[in-house]
Amino acid sequence: MDPLDRVVKPKTKRAKRFLEKREPKLNENTKNAMLIRGGNANLTVTEVLKDIYAVKKPFAVLYKRKNITRPFEDQTSLEFFSKKSDCSLFLFGSHNKKRPNNLILGRMFDYHVLDMIELGVEKFVSLKDVKNSKCPEGTKPMLIFAGDMFDVNEEYRRLKSLLIDFFRGPTVPNIRLAGLEYVLHFTAVDGKIYMRSYKVLLKKSGCKIPRIELEEMGPSLDLVMRRTHLASDDLYKLSLKQPKALKPKKKKNISHDVFGTTYGRIHMQKQDLSKLQTRKMKGLKKRPAEKLAEDGGSTPKKSKSA
Repeated sequence: MDPLDRVVKPKTKRAKRFLEKREPKLNENTKNAMLIRGGNANLTVTEVLKDIYAVKKPFAVLYKRKNITRPFEDQTSLEFFSKKSDCSLFLFGSHNKKRPNNLILGRMFDYHVLDMIELGVEKFVSLKDVKNSKCPEGTKPMLIFAGDMFDVNEEYRRLKSLLIDFFRGPTVPNIRLAGLEYVLHFTAVDGKIYMRSYKVLLKKSGCKIPRIELEEMGPSLDLVMRRTHLASDDLYKLSLKQPKALKPKKKKNISHDVFGTTYGRIHMQKQDLSKLQTRKMKGLKKRPAEKLAEDGGSTPKKSKSA
């Protein structure tokens, strides 16, 4: 039996809090990523992992020791580390003669590998090589994808989904203008993926809307796609399934047009206009003859008492 699968009863309050954090929730926590060096990682791969860790902090774990594993052949060690560190995303770096400067980007579903895409680093500019100001740690990036391949090709479409999952950061209810200061730009063209990182500068423009300039911040990567390990359509659909409690309830008699305008249909009972209360005025009072006509005849006269 796997020691991580056994049922553990907490003996202290600290252990109880730790287990409660790992319990399934309707709104899951922000996904953490683990960055692992292979047994033969060179300096370039190590620097790439360090820079991605700096971008991803505090939702990342960097393993400093080398791990001799081949994810495309055996995934058990990755799944073990995923359970141990509670990470559903991973980036594995390695280097050899056949596949130099190799990165494997992937994600887990129920602590099992769902998607894996192998990328080769052809050009790399580190954070420390760009002598500009950097964004604070934990800044949520704005993600931009350019290139038809991200919409046409299935492998590139899955890569786009994987990159969004990896870099999106926490879900926030509100956004302030000054917080939009970090951009990650991915371009797919001529069989390559170009990753660029920019800091947003808000300049004076003479009006309420500021003038926006982009300043390269690093890291900068030129990538080429190599091997892929994609989940089947059924398993991928299962991983996207939402709990019933989170699904919005369908509202009856409400429709939307192409412009986003909401229309509502109201069902009313048939109105009797004769009983409609109008404004009380002397001129609108009914005469005795009209009242008799409505009643359908004259009322019998009262007999005079003797």
